Amino acid sequence: MEITGHTVEQLLDPTGILEGDRYEFFLNIEVPEDDELFSENGIQLRIIFSVVGEVMRIAHYDFIEQVTNQILDFALEEEEEKMVKDYCTNQLNQTT
Repeated sequence: MEITGHTVEQLLDPTGILEGDRYEFFLNIEVPEDDELFSENGIQLRIIFSVVGEVMRIAHYDFIEQVTNQILDFALEEEEEKMVKDYCTNQLNQTT
């Protein structure tokens, strides 16, 4: 899996219930054709990224087929999750 681009938007909590900040990332990813996650329609990874003080973490994620917007039932492997967390962290650090 390779991240080829992204969009990001800060999510606002009008209730003030959630601690810290939340960001919604849509990561464009390339998946090899021999991977079970591969789709000719393209795949995005939607990430809800939580920032509380100095702690940054993935709060939730979904794989989404781009053309159909269908959520796919797949999980990130441990090294992929670390790569995604590092990518999101780096992107936020560049904007602040």
